[in-house]
Amino acid sequence: MKISVIGAGAMGGAIVEGLLKSDVVRCDDITVCDHNQPVMDHFAGLGTSVTSDNAVAAKEGDVVMVVVKPWCVEKTLAGIKDVLDYKKQLLVVVAAGIPSEQINAWMDKDGEKPKLFLVMPNIAIAEKSSMTFMSAIGASQGEINAVSDIFNDLGETLLMDESLFPAATAMSCGIGYAMRYVRANVEGAVEIGFKAKVAQKMVLQIIKGAVELLQASGEHPESAIDKVTTPGGLTIRGLNEMEHAGFSSAVIRGLKAGKI
Repeated sequence: MKISVIGAGAMGGAIVEGLLKSDVVRCDDITVCDHNQPVMDHFAGLGTSVTSDNAVAAKEGDVVMVVVKPWCVEKTLAGIKDVLDYKKQLLVVVAAGIPSEQINAWMDKDGEKPKLFLVMPNIAIAEKSSMTFMSAIGASQGEINAVSDIFNDLGETLLMDESLFPAATAMSCGIGYAMRYVRANVEGAVEIGFKAKVAQKMVLQIIKGAVELLQASGEHPESAIDKVTTPGGLTIRGLNEMEHAGFSSAVIRGLKAGKI
């Protein structure tokens, strides 16, 4: 399977980095299109094909991924519309807030529309650890399976109805919220006596342990918290101080604020 990625900025570049570690595609089956020469030089050095011409990239892929800023989507799609073969190629659009109805209107060819996938990963896709949300429009089950296989190899993928996509986009912001928590935890550790590098190593391992425990057990987080909060203990004191400052409420409000 050949994959073209049009737009290799923060997200597009992360997708390519993940694909280069993938078991489902070879590096010489990846085409990267960007207008930044250092970016193209980087990926060319890793064995991908590179071009600065969107139409050339679009011709090359069985799966064509458009990973650009939302305000660039219409122009980018217009530039590849005429070269896409809707019967043979699959179109993946990674851009917040652009519904399939709008994309199909832009891409309509006398009533013919592309096999379209709306996809929202996060930058952990570079390390094959993304939580990716996906909606399929006009695609067969086999085509859905093919695109799912790509993103499942780069983390976890959740196929959903497009009506949930605005909420999923908000959830994808969670990686930034998690990183802000890491930063705060590291700063707190420094304040109580640890060097910053040591603190970060500790915090990341603690979070990794929490994630792996919850994934392995499947239990509710509150149930797991009960196991580490002894009566009158330090953990419950710390948790209550965070809640007094609005910790849970702030997380929920942040998620709601990120919904398009």
